[in-house]
Amino acid sequence: MPPVRGYSTREVAKILGLSEGQVRGYVRSGFLSPERGPRREMRFSFQHLVFLRTAKGLMSARVPPRRIRRALRKLRDQLPEGRSLTNVHVSVEGSRIVVEDGRGRWQPESGQILFDFGIAELARKVAPLARKALNEARREEGGGKIVSADEWYDWACELEAAAPEEAAEAYRRAIEIDPGHADAHVNLGRLLHESGDPAAAEPHYRRALDARPGDAIAAFDLGVALEDLGRLEDALSAYETAIEADSDNADAHFNAAALAERLGHTAVALRHLRTYRKLTR
Repeated sequence: MPPVRGYSTREVAKILGLSEGQVRGYVRSGFLSPERGPRREMRFSFQHLVFLRTAKGLMSARVPPRRIRRALRKLRDQLPEGRSLTNVHVSVEGSRIVVEDGRGRWQPESGQILFDFGIAELARKVAPLARKALNEARREEGGGKIVSADEWYDWACELEAAAPEEAAEAYRRAIEIDPGHADAHVNLGRLLHESGDPAAAEPHYRRALDARPGDAIAAFDLGVALEDLGRLEDALSAYETAIEADSDNADAHFNAAALAERLGHTAVALRHLRTYRKLTR
């Protein structure tokens, strides 16, 4: 890490696999406003890296540069205060740029909220059948039949798309029967997290890790929940645990780098960024 805070144009280009000309082009367009070092050289923040990484992904999908700049500028204005691009997923669907944040989907260029009507319609049709099957399982259990934790887990997986509340109930029943059912804890935690309750999700991710210490998914999801709760040091530790379990987890390296940067752990941030670069080159 250079003595001046931030990343040089060359470092940004190497980390993200862009040309230095592309990086300078975003600055000239007014899209980025990096600080200047003692020799007037540009110094980029980690959030600049996040925006450029997203822009690179859109360029790979052959979205015109002018449209990328317009869409990301609008997206930056649409995100709530304190929420950054590290918390959203930006992709291209056909001719549309689409943003997802776990709570909804929208087009940043128009602000229009999107609904996946195909999946929604299918879930609507399946919901009565899924609920009927769950009620059948309840009756069988009430009638003395032994229903295993794995069977409740399988029911829950089937119910998720059509009836998430019933799915959560089935995951809880699996956990009642087998408190160490790691997969049920992970999936229930994810449902709770996606419903906007990371605090309720946290203990389930932790119990999954107690039952299966090398669970990279549980550790990564725990990191996201802790980050949403504002517990950054704990979140960084969780991402490090995910990386110990799966050293090729590029998203964990990137998120760990973002948190390390915010916490002032510059050497740690650079180490994870270098690994991220190797994994995504």
